[in-house]
Amino acid sequence: MSKANILIIDDENDIRNLLVRLIRLEGYEVFQAETGKKGLKVLSKETVHTVVCDVKLPDAHGVDLIPKIKELEPRCEVILLTAYGTIKDGVQAIKNGAFDYISKGDDNNKIIPLLSRAVEKALLQFKVSELEQMVSNRHSFANIVGESKPMQKAIDMARKVAATDTTVLLTGETGTGKEVFAQAIHYESRRKQMPFVAVNCSALGKDLLESEMFGHKAGAFTGANKDKRGLFEEADGGTIFLDEIGEMDLVLQAKLLRVLETGTFLKVGETKETKVDVRVIAATNRDLQKESEANKFRLDLYYRLSVFNIHLPGLQERKSDISLLARHFIALTTAKMNRKPLQMEQSFEQALVDHRWKGNIRELKNVIERAIILSNDEVLTTEALPFDFLYESGDDSAEAFRLTTIEEKHIRKVLAFTGGNKTRSAELLGIGLTTLYRKMEEYGIDK
Repeated sequence: MSKANILIIDDENDIRNLLVRLIRLEGYEVFQAETGKKGLKVLSKETVHTVVCDVKLPDAHGVDLIPKIKELEPRCEVILLTAYGTIKDGVQAIKNGAFDYISKGDDNNKIIPLLSRAVEKALLQFKVSELEQMVSNRHSFANIVGESKPMQKAIDMARKVAATDTTVLLTGETGTGKEVFAQAIHYESRRKQMPFVAVNCSALGKDLLESEMFGHKAGAFTGANKDKRGLFEEADGGTIFLDEIGEMDLVLQAKLLRVLETGTFLKVGETKETKVDVRVIAATNRDLQKESEANKFRLDLYYRLSVFNIHLPGLQERKSDISLLARHFIALTTAKMNRKPLQMEQSFEQALVDHRWKGNIRELKNVIERAIILSNDEVLTTEALPFDFLYESGDDSAEAFRLTTIEEKHIRKVLAFTGGNKTRSAELLGIGLTTLYRKMEEYGIDK
């Protein structure tokens, strides 16, 4: 049995002491109080999983005490005891949130199984709450790395808009962390207990994306064998993140505009509208205003999405954060690999700062992971960097010849690390699988 804390509130000493003995024999920690006021004081100081409370107290009625208990600790369960049970009180107790309502004088053996069920439910509620808090903390603004002015400005704007239901448009280059910001906004909003649903608008064709986003009725098209809930329905009460919104088809843009304006939409093959309460956060690496001028994006939708626009700076705009981010990714990656934290050689760190990060944070994270895999020492050196870093330095053709040796060594080390897994190796190298096979053949690496 999991350890749990029980609070008994009863002004009759004999009954309270009997309950304390019975419940302690079951292995529970027990607190006790003879009045409602003292019971609430215990709740405010101690973690209590279940309260066993008398209905008639000197200073309160147990039924009326339930909302106050729940206000102090919503996850706690309440069992009411009474010597004068009435149906009216029992009904009101359950309405107020009591787990159960039993009469004193019933077989005392009934209280333990009942308490066990209440404790089981309470412990589950505590566990769920802790997991939700862990998720919320993981996606909080505190975990976004960056001290540069452009980044702090973006974080400050996001914090302010998080408290509202305003539609947000996140703009910036690929790999700048737009989904991380969207999650942080969601988990610091009033909607944090509700779903966060992410949709990549560039990953699916128009028809499939429409079905995924809005759902469909059975028989709406070939293969639609049953009704399907769309992602907007799944996100009801929460947040939907529309990544790469600039890739969305114009027909779907009109449907999205209607959702933003009315909170309603039609499923594919449906004639009755579905209503949802969803906050929309969109993201793009395109200039949607220019796209609108070229008739590639609806201007009215752009204005509706850009009510609150947050620009996420690329690494070129926040070079002072590169070393900070590198140390962050080194710590995360070494912990994941169960290795000791590594230091960066000065030349390695400088190479990171000087590099043109076209893939931004995502590229930096991958480079750090590959460097750690290739490093056998406690210090990361430039030898562990991808060969394109050296090409950037402007070396002449004689030096470039040496780079082929570096590339071959690099590929061999990654293949050794993955145990010869070509797909994983190509992923770590940042190249296609076909390219990897061609390189292996070129360097005479056994397949």
